[in-house]
Amino acid sequence: MTTTQPCQLIATDIDGTLLRSDGTVSDRARRAIADVEDSGRLFVLVTGRPPRWLRPITEQVAHRGLAICANGGIVMDLHTEEIVRVDAFPDGLGLEVLNRLRAMDDTLVFGVEWADGFAHEASYPRGTRSSELARGAAQDVAHVDDLFVRPVVKVLARAQARDRLALDELAQRAIAEVGELATVTWSSVGLLEVSAPAVTKAAALHRFAEDHGLGAEDVLAFGDMPNDLPMIEWAGHGVAVANAHELVREVADEVTDSNDDDGVAKVIERVLG
Repeated sequence: MTTTQPCQLIATDIDGTLLRSDGTVSDRARRAIADVEDSGRLFVLVTGRPPRWLRPITEQVAHRGLAICANGGIVMDLHTEEIVRVDAFPDGLGLEVLNRLRAMDDTLVFGVEWADGFAHEASYPRGTRSSELARGAAQDVAHVDDLFVRPVVKVLARAQARDRLALDELAQRAIAEVGELATVTWSSVGLLEVSAPAVTKAAALHRFAEDHGLGAEDVLAFGDMPNDLPMIEWAGHGVAVANAHELVREVADEVTDSNDDDGVAKVIERVLG
């Protein structure tokens, strides 16, 4: 697909891509999203965020479209706020992956995302994300096995303070360590995000597109961080914002303006013509 041809599905990451640095969706971006749906096309938010951390965003975009959450592990209908699909670790596998990562680096501390909540070891540094600070948002467990009393959508490995380059290196070690047992990615400094095998933003978006009779060539996708890489590579036209990680800019078909300069909205406006 080229962006001069009509696309049928527009998908965008949220943080660092659609959202400005102040955490808001600009008026221009809101109008562009409304125009996507008004044109009969599909609009999808594709994010590493869990559903509980989406409400501030869904309210800004008027509950339009679908949300692929937790890096592909959860699908949520934004119109109804109902979870329609969950892809969790098979029994026992999440704990095995966690133990492998701990053996690789014993400074890592762990939390997990369930479909309906968040739990963590006592040493996990809560408060690095606003969703982790909310009252009742998390459970502090006594033993690591207790993290897996419910199906786990994502294992979170919190590293000691690291810059982006150090986290890139840690992520590559983790990928080598777990192999095909899990999907390792990262989107913020100091945190590895680990999903079940083959669970990615791209896989969930591919499945959604197929359900609507669409292929990769019909998809326009936006992103900024390594957890967006599979989606940007898979989409017919993958777009990185100017502030994106260099790995994303390298594989994108196009680099637009930054998240603070309405890069996503500008491309959508051009495509809708």
